[in-house]
Amino acid sequence: MSDLTASVLETKNGFHVDGYEKISYDFTFLDGVFNVENRQLAECYQKWGRVLAVTDMNVFNMYGEQIEKYFQHYNLELKVHKTKIGEKAKTIPTFLSIVDSMTEFGIYRKEPVLVVGGGLVTDVAGFACAAYRRNTNFIRVPTTVIGLIDASVSIKVAVNYGNYKNRLGAYHAPMHTFLDFTFLRSLPTAQIRNGFAELIKISSCSHLPTFDRLDKYCEQLISTGFGRCDGASDEIRDAADKINREGIHEMLKLETPNLHEIGLDRVIAYGHTWSPMHELVPETPLRHGHAISIDMAYSATLANNRKLLSDEEHHRILTLFSRAGLSMDHPQFDEDILDKGTAAILKTRDGKLRAAVPNPLGSCTFLNDVTVEELNAALRRHKEIMKGYPRNGEGLEAFVDASDTGYTENNQKEVEALEAAAEKAGNLNASMDGDSVVHGGKVMNGVNGHANVHVNGHSHGVAEKLANGSAQGLTNGVDGFTNGAKA
Repeated sequence: MSDLTASVLETKNGFHVDGYEKISYDFTFLDGVFNVENRQLAECYQKWGRVLAVTDMNVFNMYGEQIEKYFQHYNLELKVHKTKIGEKAKTIPTFLSIVDSMTEFGIYRKEPVLVVGGGLVTDVAGFACAAYRRNTNFIRVPTTVIGLIDASVSIKVAVNYGNYKNRLGAYHAPMHTFLDFTFLRSLPTAQIRNGFAELIKISSCSHLPTFDRLDKYCEQLISTGFGRCDGASDEIRDAADKINREGIHEMLKLETPNLHEIGLDRVIAYGHTWSPMHELVPETPLRHGHAISIDMAYSATLANNRKLLSDEEHHRILTLFSRAGLSMDHPQFDEDILDKGTAAILKTRDGKLRAAVPNPLGSCTFLNDVTVEELNAALRRHKEIMKGYPRNGEGLEAFVDASDTGYTENNQKEVEALEAAAEKAGNLNASMDGDSVVHGGKVMNGVNGHANVHVNGHSHGVAEKLANGSAQGLTNGVDGFTNGAKA
């Protein structure tokens, strides 16, 4: 039976339908989700007696043995789809490889796929679940700061297409999300910093007490993995837990009335007006957290110019970005890029800028009446202000590397494999040149921010010769299956 409430009315020329579908899902904070003493996740699969898990190679190589022992303890058969993931691989071929594994597994429509990884993995696998039989359940276990704090809150799932990020996607809620912050123990500091930006985003526009805690504990939170690393004090861990819980709660309160983004004035879009351009412009892409930090810092200067943000508040927010090592500017941020970013976002937001800015700190206002001259004047002033900050406002470890993409500097073989897979899938995403969603750059081995490790003598890079797609017989599926067919 559907949980859809609907009415059908006759009209002069036909019918009018009003339908209201209930969307219900849960979040559970649980350190040690794969600890055998914690049976909450296993109980979600007792009915089925088995589990199909989708994860990335590095997460599996770090936690795979623990995951296998966990489900073995509860007598649940486990099959794992292991994928390389990064913006370059957030594509239709990767999506199809997951679909192939779901088919090979024989997934039932209401049987939940287990998705373990960062925001990129949950995006692609979630979209595969949304498309498979139009609606297949999934359970989410995010493993990065952005995955835990930001991506876990949204029900948006997507892949990149051509030159555009998240161009193909859906709104598809998981049954359950388990929030296990002990995964942060394995994240490099650069990725902790990357996710820190999302907390500045929500707190500066909607929750001042969280901003105050970020301001008080900034350096300690980043250096201790939000209190989860060895040696972290109880005070830091308690502060981190309050920040994470209150930040997620605030984002949920803002997002749940607008899950399908029917309303385009969105508080949590602070930092997302011009940031898509910042991610794509540099030869080596900026990390998402740094891109939105540049946007937020510039937007704060724009708000300060309008007296929406006081000089004291403006200085405070810029200083927090700087202390966190987050970017507030980069050399290629100029009037041309500003103009292109404005033109692009106007299309996304139905012809209005809808730029979220803090007013005052802890609250939000949307700007629509900003002229080109005002935007450019704010940019010129912003760059002058940046001269007074370390590195002229540029961030630390701001550009993507292995922890974001899993691609090496000499990644031509993998790029060719992805292109071949795309062509075989129907030329669905063959645009992988210098103008693609993510440009080829200086990136190293690793996936989703987790430290690179060696298993069975193989490093996680070109040597593995793994690609996401059915190209050249490259393995990417369940237990030796090449995209659903026996290797």
